[in-house]
Amino acid sequence: MPHIDIKCFPRELSDEQKQALAADVAQAIARHLGSKDRAISIALREVNEADWKTAVWDCEIAPQMETLIKKPGYSMS
Repeated sequence: MPHIDIKCFPRELSDEQKQALAADVAQAIARHLGSKDRAISIALREVNEADWKTAVWDCEIAPQMETLIKKPGYSMS
């Protein structure tokens, strides 16, 4: 039952573009994890750039740096 939570700076994405993104991500998850499409859920949360450090970096990225399977190419130290 994979759940993917995508966080990004605000974007002007149409509902169609959001659905295409979700379909592409779900396809990759299904291919690599063997999950059924109906078991996959995906969220898209837009975070303002000014809030990124406290809302995402400090809470989710930095504390999990050792276990991230893809580390960011930037630092917010």
